[in-house]
Amino acid sequence: MILVMNVGATNEEIQKTAQQIETWGHTTNIARGDIQTVIGIIGDKSDLLGKPLAALPGVMKVLEVSSSYKRVSRQFHPKDTIVDVNGVKLGGGHKCVIAGPCSVDTEEYTLQIAKAVKKAGATMLRGGAFKPRTSPYAFQGHGEDGLKILDTARKETGLPIVTELMSLDQVDVVYKYADVIQIGARNMQNFNLLKEIGKLGKPVILKNGIASKAEEHLMSAEYIMAGGLNDVILCLRGVRTYENAFRNCLDVALVTYLQKESHLPVIVDSSHSVGKREYVMPVAYAGMAIGADGLILEVHPNPSCALSDGEQALLPRDFEYLMENLKKITPWNQREWKELDKKPL
Repeated sequence: MILVMNVGATNEEIQKTAQQIETWGHTTNIARGDIQTVIGIIGDKSDLLGKPLAALPGVMKVLEVSSSYKRVSRQFHPKDTIVDVNGVKLGGGHKCVIAGPCSVDTEEYTLQIAKAVKKAGATMLRGGAFKPRTSPYAFQGHGEDGLKILDTARKETGLPIVTELMSLDQVDVVYKYADVIQIGARNMQNFNLLKEIGKLGKPVILKNGIASKAEEHLMSAEYIMAGGLNDVILCLRGVRTYENAFRNCLDVALVTYLQKESHLPVIVDSSHSVGKREYVMPVAYAGMAIGADGLILEVHPNPSCALSDGEQALLPRDFEYLMENLKKITPWNQREWKELDKKPL
């Protein structure tokens, strides 16, 4: 349930209304926009039936929210969320490209990649220190040593670090080094992990599950935000289907759907979506043309020697070419669907 406050409602009215709802035993969340403020009421609201909600100070109207993801919903928070990572902004018209190796291998390669992607225009550096692999015999990452290499690359380039967190026992060491926490497809519904990272304060990139629906993706984001974290970024990396031409199948239309349903930034993982180098750039173009807030992809100077997923890594020169061509793309105006909703049939 949402209370939409009058334009010009005073801070005193907003606080009094929120306090009254809390005395009735409910949690509130105040979202302030440029013009109006809304107060979200979290949890089971059956006992509020008959309460004079519309008569509370400064309330213009009362809206029911049918979706289960209240904090994630654009109804609750009409204004786009802008995530700020050490001065790098993402969302609300701010675009971001995150690039780097799938997994950190050597310091020499990592520094070479970091410098190359920074020069080409990347705004954050990705790299896995802990890697979830299908085979128990595949390379699992260098752990803290890999995080130290990423830290060296950050000091050399100034690029914030994005790295994956796989389990609760890795929280302390990953949070020591990372600027942004990535939650991968296999952990999208690891609810204990999502609850914990929601309390810890660092921005999170949440990938969709291997065969998840958009609603499940949004509900997982709700788990994180229920812990108190607002800086959540939704990442589309495709899903497993019966089609075997690609590693996964990415529906870029989901970019616009998620942006309509939610105020959170939406980025596209064009490497994991397809799994083959020759298709990474076309998918990246498609994602940005439809209006994604950014990209995350893999780059390696010697893919045949990469310790994981070399077949989907762009060469540095390919990444430079991609960045130049992205400048020519005019993205779908994310405000258009808002205007279309208002037009009569």
